[in-house]
Amino acid sequence: MNFTQAHQSITSKSIWNKITVFLLFFFFALASNAQILEPVKWTSRMEKKADKTILIFDGTIEKDWHMYSQFTPDGGPLALEISFKNQKGNYELVGKAKEGKTRTAFNDVFGVDETFFEGKAHIEQEIKIINPNLKTVDVEFDFQVCKEVCINSNKKFSIAVPSTFKMDEVPVVAEAKLDETKVAGLAVDTVKKEEAVQPKVEKTAKTGKEEIPAPATSRSLWSIFFLAFLGGFAALFTPCVFPMIPMTVSFFTKQSKSRAKGIRNAIFYGLSIIAIYVVLGLIVTKIFGADALNALSTDVWFNLIFFVILIIFAVSFLGAFEIMLPNSWANKADQQADKGGLVGILFMALALAIVSFSCTGPIVGTLLVEAASNGGIAPIVGMLGFSSALALPFMLFALFPGWLNSLPKSGGWLNTVKVVLGFLELALAFKFLSSADLVLQLHFLEREVFLAIWIAIFGTLAFYLFGKITLPHDSPTHHISVGRLSLGLLVLSFTIYMIPGLWGAPLKLISAFPPPPQYSESPFGVGGSGNGAVSAGSIKGMPEGAELGPHGIMVFHDYEDGLAYAKEINKPIMLDFTGYACVNCRKMENNVWSDPSVLPILKNDVVLISLYVDDKRELPKEEQFTTESGDKIITVGDKWTDFMISKYKTNTQPLYVITDLEGNNLNSTKPTISYVSTEEYLQWLDEGISNFK
Repeated sequence: MNFTQAHQSITSKSIWNKITVFLLFFFFALASNAQILEPVKWTSRMEKKADKTILIFDGTIEKDWHMYSQFTPDGGPLALEISFKNQKGNYELVGKAKEGKTRTAFNDVFGVDETFFEGKAHIEQEIKIINPNLKTVDVEFDFQVCKEVCINSNKKFSIAVPSTFKMDEVPVVAEAKLDETKVAGLAVDTVKKEEAVQPKVEKTAKTGKEEIPAPATSRSLWSIFFLAFLGGFAALFTPCVFPMIPMTVSFFTKQSKSRAKGIRNAIFYGLSIIAIYVVLGLIVTKIFGADALNALSTDVWFNLIFFVILIIFAVSFLGAFEIMLPNSWANKADQQADKGGLVGILFMALALAIVSFSCTGPIVGTLLVEAASNGGIAPIVGMLGFSSALALPFMLFALFPGWLNSLPKSGGWLNTVKVVLGFLELALAFKFLSSADLVLQLHFLEREVFLAIWIAIFGTLAFYLFGKITLPHDSPTHHISVGRLSLGLLVLSFTIYMIPGLWGAPLKLISAFPPPPQYSESPFGVGGSGNGAVSAGSIKGMPEGAELGPHGIMVFHDYEDGLAYAKEINKPIMLDFTGYACVNCRKMENNVWSDPSVLPILKNDVVLISLYVDDKRELPKEEQFTTESGDKIITVGDKWTDFMISKYKTNTQPLYVITDLEGNNLNSTKPTISYVSTEEYLQWLDEGISNFK
C-alpha cells in the first residue's frame, strides 16, 4: 500500500469514526429523551349542534394508561381541571363539561372511588358566545395520566372561532390550534390493571341531542346491589314488615281457590314490591340525571343536606319519632286493593310500602343517598337489590307455607333491630359531614375527631346490646339472648379496634370512612408517636426548612435548604421527587422506607429532600420564569417538575436520586430509581452512599 492509499484509508476510517460517534451521540440523545412521556394525544374542535355551540375535546390514550376524570373525588388522585382563560366578556359556559365513557375503581390507599378514562377521553362543553368579535376560545387542561407511574400534564387549546360561525347556521367545524404540552410530573398508578378492566360505574353524559356512550357493566353496581340486598334483608326484621309476612302469605294461601293460584298471586305480589321500588329508583335517576348524581357526590351542599337527612333517619330509628307518609295514601291504596285481581294485588304491595315506610323509609333513603353518590343507574340497581330481599320471603313462604312455623315470634327484638340500624345511620351520617369538611378544608372534623365520634357511637351501641342502656320503645328484659350478646361482643371488638387510630394506626378495615391520616390535628398520631414518628419534644433544634416526614425522618421540601444543610454536615443528598396524590410514593414510604434495614439509613446517612411536583402553591412573582421551550413556571410544583425533567430527563414519580454536594449522581449503574422492592432499594442506597467522598 503506497502513501496515498494509506492516507485515503486513514481518512476514510476517520470519517467513519466521526459518523459512528455522531450516530452514537444521536441515539443517546434520543434515549435520554425517551423517558419524557406524553401518553395522551389531543385534538379539539368547535361544532354547532342545532342551536348550540359545543367545544369538543378528544384525547387518544396509549394502551395500559388511564386519565382521571373531573369527577374523581377529593382526597384521591388529581382530577381533571378545565380552565377557560378568555371567558370574561366573550362567552358563557352552559352547564358543566360532559364526559364520555369512564370507568371507576376503588383505591384502597386513598379510600375513594377513582373515575378515569381508558383508550379515549371525550369531553364536551356547551358555550354561548356573547362577543361577536371573538376570535379564539382559549382552554387549558390540567390532568393526571397513569400506568405503573403517573404524569401530571397541562394542555393548552386555542380554538379558532370562524367569522361565519353564528347561532342559526349549519354546523361548522374548526380544528383546534394546539400549544405544546407542558408536562408536569406527577405521582403514581392509583388503579390496578385488573381493576381497570372492570368498570364500576355506568354513566351517560348527554350533550345536546347526542349521547356519549357509557360502560356496559360495572363492578360497583354489584357491590351496590349486594349492600342494598342486605339493607332489604335488615328491613324485613323491623316491626313494620316482619309481622306482615305470615299475615300476607296466609291471606294468599287461604283466600285463593287453589294452592297454585295462591302461589301465583304471592309471586305477583313480590314482583309488584320489586316494581314499586325500582320505579322509585328510576324516578330519582330521571329527576337528577345520571351525571348530576355523580357530580353531586363531591358537592358540599349535597353532603351537608344528606348529613342532616341521615341524622333525622337515625333519631327516628332510635325512637324519638316516626317518619310516616300521609294516612290518606294508605287508605286509597287499601281501597284499590279491595277490588281484587292482579290490580288489587299491585295496590296491596303499594299499601305495604306506604304502611311500612316508618321502618323502611330511612333504609331506602340511605341506600338512595349512597347510590346517588355513584351516579349512573346505581339508584335503580340499589332499589332492585333492596326490593328483591324484601319480596323474596313472601314468595318463598307462599311456595313452602310450612316454613311459617319456623319463623320467630314478634317481640321486643324487632325494636332492637331498628335501634341497631339507627346507630349505623348515625355513624354513616358523619361520613357525609366529613366529606364536606374535606372539600372546604375547614379542619372541623379531622381524623381524631371523626374517630372519637365513631368510637362513642359504636361504644354506646355495645352498651345498648348488653342491656345497659334502654330506649323509649324497648321492652323490659331480664336477660339478653345469645345472638344479642354475640353482636354486642362484635361491636365492642370493633370499637376497641378503632381506638389505636387516635395514635396513628392506619385502620385498614375502615380506611374508606375516616379522613386520611394527613388530615389530622397530629399527623403522627396523638402524642406524636404514630407511624413510627419521633415525639414532638425531639423536634427542637431542627435546621431551618426541615420538618418531620414519614416515620420521623427529617425532610426538606426546598432544594436549596436541603443542600445547605447537607454541606454543613457533609452528607449525601437523596432527592425524592414525589406528589401529594402519588399512591406508589405512599406505598414506597409505608412498605420500603419503614423497613428496619432502610429506615436508619434514611434517618442518619443521607439528607432527604422531598420535592412535590403537584404542589399548587404559586411562586413569588420574582421566582416565576419561562423555560426555553416556552413553558411558564408559575407554581412550586412547576419548578420541581422542570428541575426533574431538565436534570434527569424523566417526568414520572416516584423518582429517587442520590447526589453529592455538587449535584453529581453517586450511582453509576442506576443513576435514578423508582418503585422497586426493599432489597433493590437497599442495594441502591448502599452503593450511592459508599460512593460519597
